[in-house]
Amino acid sequence: MKVAVASEGNMVSGHFGHCEGFTMYEVDKVEVANKVFIANPGHRPGYLPVFLKEQQANVIIAGGMGETAIDLFNENGIEVIVGARGIADDVVKQYIGGVLKSTGSVCREHEHEGHCND
Repeated sequence: MKVAVASEGNMVSGHFGHCEGFTMYEVDKVEVANKVFIANPGHRPGYLPVFLKEQQANVIIAGGMGETAIDLFNENGIEVIVGARGIADDVVKQYIGGVLKSTGSVCREHEHEGHCND
């Protein structure tokens, strides 16, 4: 399984579309087997869900995300976890352990970029 985390440095980004990039975790059963960082190729409507599907992501974790993006991820068979905060490595461990749950935090206004999970 591959878990993508919208990241700002080593932290979970507040909004996946405007993040610095995606930390991709390859998970083997209950542990991280590999981790790589992929720079955000640019925020364009509808593009990032397809981009992450091409990267073979099964899960996307972010602080917040727009409703359209959530729908597109779901259409591509990618599980969406929003409302996550903290260090990306820790958040992935919580996900693997079954502790991390989505809060359903949906961004509806982009004028407050970076504050979607408040």
